[in-house]
Amino acid sequence: MDTSAAGGQPQAEEVPPPAVEAVDPRLLVREQGFKGYITEFQRRLKGGELGSLPVIVALIIIWTIFQIKDSLFLSSSNMVNISYFLSGTGMLAVGLVFVLLLGEIDLSVASVSGLISALFAVFTTTHGLDPWLSVVLVVLIGIGIGALHGFFFAKIGVPAFVVTLAGFLGWNGLMLWVLGSTGSLSIADKGLLHTLGQRSFFMNQDIAGAYVLATVGVAALLAGSLLEQGRRRKAGVPYRPTSEILLRVGLLAVVSYVAAYVLNKSAGVPNALVIFLVTLVICDFVLRRTTFGRKVFAVGGSIEAARRAGINVALVRIAVFAISGGFAAIGGLFLAAQTYTATLQAGSGNLLMLAIAAAVIGGTSLFGGRGNVWSALLGMLVIQSIQTGLDLLNMNQSIQYMITGAVLLAAVVVDSVSRRTQRASGRA
Repeated sequence: MDTSAAGGQPQAEEVPPPAVEAVDPRLLVREQGFKGYITEFQRRLKGGELGSLPVIVALIIIWTIFQIKDSLFLSSSNMVNISYFLSGTGMLAVGLVFVLLLGEIDLSVASVSGLISALFAVFTTTHGLDPWLSVVLVVLIGIGIGALHGFFFAKIGVPAFVVTLAGFLGWNGLMLWVLGSTGSLSIADKGLLHTLGQRSFFMNQDIAGAYVLATVGVAALLAGSLLEQGRRRKAGVPYRPTSEILLRVGLLAVVSYVAAYVLNKSAGVPNALVIFLVTLVICDFVLRRTTFGRKVFAVGGSIEAARRAGINVALVRIAVFAISGGFAAIGGLFLAAQTYTATLQAGSGNLLMLAIAAAVIGGTSLFGGRGNVWSALLGMLVIQSIQTGLDLLNMNQSIQYMITGAVLLAAVVVDSVSRRTQRASGRA
C-alpha cells in the first residue's frame, strides 16, 4: 500500500488490466458457425492469404470464355484430352514445387525428362531389357542427376540457377548422343508405357471405373478427416467441426462425380491422370504430415532459422533436387507414352517454361516457403485449357505463348502483392 500521497492517506496500487487471451481463429469459427467462416474468409483476404482462390477464379473465367467461343470446349472428349495431356508436364511441375518451396529453381528438368525417355528406349528396344527393370533404372538415374545438382548447389556453393542451367545443356547433349544419327527410337513396350498411353482407366472402358475412383477419393477424405478430428479432439487442440468436414466432403463428391460423368461420356479417366492424382496425394502427405516436409518449408522460409533449429540444410537441399530429378524422369516416361517414341524434340521447346509456369500459376511462391503440390494440378489445368481452347479456335501458337505469359505474370504479381499484404498485416 502506497502512503506517499499528500496527507499520508494510503493509496491503492493500480492493478494492470488482465491480459487479453489469444484465441485460436479456428475456435472462433467453430463457435460462430457459418458467420465464423465468413469472418475468417474476410480475415484471410485482408491478410493476403489468398491460397488457391486466384487460380480457381482464373480457371472459371478461361473455361467460360472458351465455351462461349466454341461449344465443344466443355465436351467430354475435350475434357479427356485436357486431363490426358496435362499429366506428363504436371509430373515435372510436381518436382519443381519442391524446389520452389526452397526459393530455388531447377532449369534442367526438361532435358532430364528427354534423356530419360531416350535411355528407356535404348534399354528396352535396343538392348531388350525388361521394361519394369528399365523403369526402375531410369528413375534412379533421374534421382541421381538431381542429387548431383543438389550436391554442387548445397556443398560446393554453386548457385542453383547455374548448376541446373549447365545440366539443361549437358543432359540435352547426352540425349542427342544416346539417340545417335537416327535422332529417334521407337518404344515397343506393351507394358507400362502402353498402360500410361491409354485414355481409359487401365484399359477398361466400363462406366464403373471412374465412379469407383470418385467414391474411393471421397471415402478417403471423409475417413482421414474424421480420424484427424478424433485425434485433435483427444489431444485438446482445435479441430474441424463435423459440419465443415461434411461440407468439404460434399464439395469433393460433387466435383468428383461430375468429372467422372463427363469423362465417362467419352473415353473415360486416363490412366496417366489416375497415377498423377495418386502421386499428388502422396506428395501432399509428405509435405504436410512428415518431418521432412516441415524441414522443406522451414528451409524455404528462413535458412538461418532452419540452421538454428538444428536442420541439416545441405541434406534437405540435396534431397529436394533429387526429388525434382526423379519426377523429371517420371514425367519423361509419361510424355514418351503419348507417342511411344524417344526423339530429339523430347524435353525441348517450351516444356521447361510450361512446367515452371504450372507450379507458379497454381499458387507456389517463387520466393520460397509457401505452396503445395496441388498447385501443379491447378496450374496445368490452366495451361492445358489455354492450349486446347486455342487449338479449337485454330489460333496461332504465338497467341498461346502470349496468353500463357500474361497468366504467369499475373500469378507472380498476385503472389508479390499477397506477400506485401501479409507483411503489412504482420502475418508474413
